[in-house]
Amino acid sequence: MIRKKEGFQGQRMIVIPRNILNKNCAKEPVLTPLYITDIGYYPKALFHHRKRTQGADQHILIYCVDGKGTVTIKKETFTVQPGECFLLPRKLAHEYSADATDPWTIYWVHFLGSSANGLVDTAIREWNGHKTFLPHSPERLEQFETIYQPLARGYRQENLVYSNMNFWSFLASCIYPGVNKPGKSTQQHDAVDMAIDYMNNHLDKMLTLQQMAKSVNLSQSHFSFLFKNNTGFSPIEYFNHLKVQKACQYLLFTPLRIKEVAMQLGMEDPYYFSRMFTKVMGVSPNQYREKKV
Repeated sequence: MIRKKEGFQGQRMIVIPRNILNKNCAKEPVLTPLYITDIGYYPKALFHHRKRTQGADQHILIYCVDGKGTVTIKKETFTVQPGECFLLPRKLAHEYSADATDPWTIYWVHFLGSSANGLVDTAIREWNGHKTFLPHSPERLEQFETIYQPLARGYRQENLVYSNMNFWSFLASCIYPGVNKPGKSTQQHDAVDMAIDYMNNHLDKMLTLQQMAKSVNLSQSHFSFLFKNNTGFSPIEYFNHLKVQKACQYLLFTPLRIKEVAMQLGMEDPYYFSRMFTKVMGVSPNQYREKKV
């Protein structure tokens, strides 16, 4: 039987670098109570299967919007159907799979924090078990995007805080369905946001600071000051984070060799790419691909 952890057409996934989590989430007072470690969307995830005999290091939320799947926990197997939301507490052995004929489409989040245990316990108590049915809510799916998109734009502090603060509301709408309707939000499109858009559109190139500053009609010195003050990172460092985020997707979702991944990101020297990746992620590209971090 074919089994896959990931690699589904149209999928999206972000694994936040562990050094970012340790520095910006686990020790930041506003984020310590609850923060996302991994987040994604798997559409029609045929052959999707995960088995963790020791459980995961994080709590896992799985929200099925189409198709079917099964989740086994405490030697009991549950069928998960459209509209159902399932919570897997951390460190608890589990196994889950998409249905072979009607594979599920799922939104999923891994999360931690000092309040996470209490929130999971609250959900299980309110649901009288590990799963519940969520009435269809376009607002809930919009809020998932509100959480996901800032993280896809990098790890400056405001992105982490904004996404994780919205995650509180998203999780509340799952624990107490029908009580909370997430509202819509818009992002301020300032010079820094424009520069990040420019970076994201040129991940296949090695941009210079001069090119970045020119893209938003600012001097290099003023742009560098504005960007660092706004994001906590220099423009080049932030650009490298975006490249590494893209590299993670190539490593997980494609068969490209390390040299080919580097070329996709505008880097002719695969050793330079490997050093940069290791510095950001804490593991080499090969280790990342093998561990499926």
